[in-house]
Amino acid sequence: MDRRKLLKRTGLAAGATIMAPTLLSLLQSCQSEDRLGWKPLFLDQDEAQTISALVDTILPTTETPGALDVNVDVFLDKLFAKTYDKKSQDKLRADLQTFNQECIDQYGDTFSSLTAADKQSFLQSAETKGGKFNMGVWGTAVGEPQTISFYRSLKSMAIWAYFSSEEIGKHVLNYDPIPQEYDGCKPVSEVGNRWTF
Repeated sequence: MDRRKLLKRTGLAAGATIMAPTLLSLLQSCQSEDRLGWKPLFLDQDEAQTISALVDTILPTTETPGALDVNVDVFLDKLFAKTYDKKSQDKLRADLQTFNQECIDQYGDTFSSLTAADKQSFLQSAETKGGKFNMGVWGTAVGEPQTISFYRSLKSMAIWAYFSSEEIGKHVLNYDPIPQEYDGCKPVSEVGNRWTF
């Protein structure tokens, strides 16, 4: 199974439980942003390039739109600007700097300047040491919490933002704007794609 299909079919366990109307309104406001005229609210240009390169590597354009096609990077910038306090913003900047420094140490350049193969290789390494989100029951994490890396946290936010976008919700996932009766015993083989929320 390829990565895109796996992402389509997996739940967004970490993100789905924290969705709030404020974040959804931020995401909707990003849908009409012109990529060429995008001026980050919080990130500086280098940080914005890193975030854009990261989300594009995690969710590239294939037969379905990629993260950049639905402005995931623009949304994340607005999220950092409008919902993070000063301490969280400072930590994010430090984490971005550390992330890029690790790229420089291993490959001689920042993440956004690496070749596609080097980006993939670097993220595969980050994936193995990023920690994992604990499974949850009714919104409460179960088990001893792990330390979650910058990469793992950003990846989770990017996937949540991607699946929450109008374009993906309406045109990639199954979408029924006026749902009818609930059928809880439908075979998975008849369901097809994951349903939008």
